[in-house]
Formats: sequence, C-alpha cells, structure tokens
Amino acid sequence: MEEIDIYLESAEETMDGALKHLNIELAKIRAGKASPQMLDGIQIEYYGSMSPLSNVASVNTPDARTIAIRPFEKRMISDIERAIRNSNIGLNPGNDGELIRLSVPPLTEERRRDLVKRVKQEVETAKVNIRNIRQDANNSIRKLTKEGVSEDSVKSGEDSVQKMTDDHISKIDHIFTTKEKDIMEV
Repeated sequence: MEEIDIYLESAEETMDGALKHLNIELAKIRAGKASPQMLDGIQIEYYGSMSPLSNVASVNTPDARTIAIRPFEKRMISDIERAIRNSNIGLNPGNDGELIRLSVPPLTEERRRDLVKRVKQEVETAKVNIRNIRQDANNSIRKLTKEGVSEDSVKSGEDSVQKMTDDHISKIDHIFTTKEKDIMEV
C-alpha cells in the first residue's frame, strides 16, 4: 500500500504545481487594474546578464490605473523603459528621470472578451495537464498489480487519484470564475 501512497503524493504535488503555474500565467493577463505581476516576464540586461525587472527596480501600484517603477540605479531607467516597450504588453512607459510610470487604460468590451478567451485557453491547458497527471498516476498504480499489490488496493488508489483530480479541476473552475468576473467587471 505504501507504494501507492508514493504515487499519490507525487501526483498531488504535480497537480499542485499545475495550479501554481495556472495562477502565474493568469496573473500576467491584465484585468483592467494595474498589477506588478503584469511585468513579471520582463527581463533587463544588468551587468551582462538578464535579470527580472523586480531585481533592478521596485515596482508598485500607487492607484488602480498606474504602475510605478523606481530603478535602484538611475542609469538603468532607459534600459527598463526600452525593455517595457519591447515586451509587447501594450503599455507605454513615461519617465521623469527618477520614476517610470505606466498608465493602464480601461479595457473595452471587445478586449475584455478577448482576455476571457485567453483565460479559458490557459484554464483548459491546466485541466488537460491535470488529466494527464491522473492518467500517469493510474498507469503507475496499475503496474503494481504485477508486483503483487492487491486489486482492491489498486482500485482504492485509482479512486483516490480520481478524487484528487476532481478536487483540482474544481479549484481550476473556481479560479476561472474569479478571473472572468475580475476581467468583465467595469
């Protein structure tokens, strides 16, 4: 039975990882409100190597429509500005020599629908990943019958994997509902 528990723990960790990845991807999709996570994918060349924006500047949101970026070194301001323009996030940086401001425009109804479609794609990818993890776990558990594990234990293990899968799919649906509401809220 403890072999099955190992597969169950592994499957749960992998499913939790898929949920974390979904949350990271959805944080990058802006919902009309300014969020520092919108800039998570931006890399800046810093002393010869690429570094995340958060490593070379402080990023915060003074209000719901503005992101303020204060470089730790003033000479980095033009590099940061260039990286934001090249990142294709759809925001134009403006700087006053010390601070870069990004104004997040309100979303149109059409843009909101497009963002919801993108969220649905990410959610569907996460669900497919969860189902693939379930399939892998069940295949590994079934192989244990050849090693002398009872069929009842295998069936119990498969039921546990299914319950875990249902639980994670339910969490994904909840995440989608919350994000959709956030995007469609005017």
